Amino acid sequence: MGYLSVKISDNWQYIGVNDRETRLFENMWPLENGVSYNSYLYTGEKTALLDTVKINKSSSFVEKLESTLNGRDLDYLVIHHMEPDHSGSISTVLELYPNVKLVGNKKTKEFIENYYALEGTQNFSYEDNFIEVGDGDKLDLGDTELTFYLTPMVHWPESMVSYEESTGTLFSQDAFGAFGSLSGAIFDDEINWEFYLDDTVRYYTNIIGKFSAQVKGALKKLVPLDIKMICPVHGPVWRTNPGRIVKLYNQLANQETEEGVVIVYGSMYGNTEKMAETVARALAEKGIKNVKIFDVSKTHLSYLLADIWRYEGVILGSCTYNNALFPPMQTLVTTLENQKMKNHTLGVFGSYSWAGGALKTLKAFADNSGYDLVEATVESKGSPTEEEFRLCKEIGYEMADKLIEKRLNDYYSLLNA
Repeated sequence: MGYLSVKISDNWQYIGVNDRETRLFENMWPLENGVSYNSYLYTGEKTALLDTVKINKSSSFVEKLESTLNGRDLDYLVIHHMEPDHSGSISTVLELYPNVKLVGNKKTKEFIENYYALEGTQNFSYEDNFIEVGDGDKLDLGDTELTFYLTPMVHWPESMVSYEESTGTLFSQDAFGAFGSLSGAIFDDEINWEFYLDDTVRYYTNIIGKFSAQVKGALKKLVPLDIKMICPVHGPVWRTNPGRIVKLYNQLANQETEEGVVIVYGSMYGNTEKMAETVARALAEKGIKNVKIFDVSKTHLSYLLADIWRYEGVILGSCTYNNALFPPMQTLVTTLENQKMKNHTLGVFGSYSWAGGALKTLKAFADNSGYDLVEATVESKGSPTEEEFRLCKEIGYEMADKLIEKRLNDYYSLLNA
C-alpha cells in the first residue's frame, strides 16, 4: 500500500490526494500535469481536519483520514474555502464522524447550506455543530491553537486562512497554491521548482489574478506573521523556503512584468498570420529576444493569460468575422478586460475580406485598457500589400522602442535611488 500520510510537523499530517483524471480545472483550465487537493490533520490533544477534497477522490482521502486517526474521533473540521474541490467530501466526513464540529466564518455557513443543505440532515444543526469564527479568533486544540484571518475574495467571499503560532505554520487555502500533482514529493525541498513554476504562474493568473488587489491586502495582513511553513490546498508544502512562493505571489499580485512581447493572432486563411510574423521579425531586429507568437485558435486561453501577465508587450491581431472580431479573439479580449491586467504596452492590427470590423473593436479595447499604446497600426484587405507589411514592421519597431525606453528609465531610477 502506498503512503497514507506524511508528517509535516509534530502532530500534523499531510493527507492530501492527487487528481490526474480531471482534464479541466473548474471545467475550464487544462490540467496537463494534474492537480493535488491538500488536506491536513492534527492529532494532538484534540483532532482537527483542515479542508477535505474533491468528491471524485473521496475514497482514497477517507482511507488516509481513517488510518491516520487510528480509531480516534474527529473533533473539528476547519473549512478555509468552500469551492467543491476542497469541500466536496464534507458530507462524507459528517457521515463517518457525526460528532465533528464544523469551523468556518459567517460566509462559510451560507455556502455550506447552499451547496450541501446540511441543516436537518444527519442530525446536523448549525447551532450545535458549527463554530463561527472571525478575523483574529482562535480555535483551542488543547496543546496548540489556530488563529484565523479572513481573506475575502482570495478568491471567494468566504476565503480565510489559519496560523499555528507555535510552529509558524500558515494554512493558506488557495493562496500560494499551484496546478500540478505531487509526484512523490510533498515539500518544496523535494521538488525541482522549475517543474512547478509555469503551473504556479498559470494557476495564479487563471484562478486568482483578477483579485490581485485583494491578494495584496492579504499579503499585507499575513507578512507580519513569523511564517516558517506554508501549507496550501494545492501544490507543494513550503517548509524550507516559504519566502520563495511569497515573493512570487507578491510579484504576480503587483503585476510586475519583464521585457518581452506576446503576439496573439486570429487568422482564417493565413493573411493575419503573415502580418504577425512580420511584426515579430521587426521586434527581433530591434533586439527584443523574448517574443512569443500564438494562434488564438490553437493555444488555450489558460496559457495565453499566463504569458500575457508575464511580459510587458502585448500585440493582438485579428481577422474580421461577420463584421466583428474573430470569435476566439473576442473571448481573449473579453477575458483580458475582466482580468484587469496592468503594466502593459499594447499594439493592434487586423485584416478583412470585404468589410472591416475587427480592428475597430481592437482599437476600442486599446483605448479603454489603460495600457501604453503603440500608435502604429494597420488593417489589410485580403493579402497584405508591401505598404501594409511596412506598417506591420512599424508596429514592431515602435513596441521595441517603448520597451527599451522603459527599461532604461527603470535603470536610471535605480541609479538615482
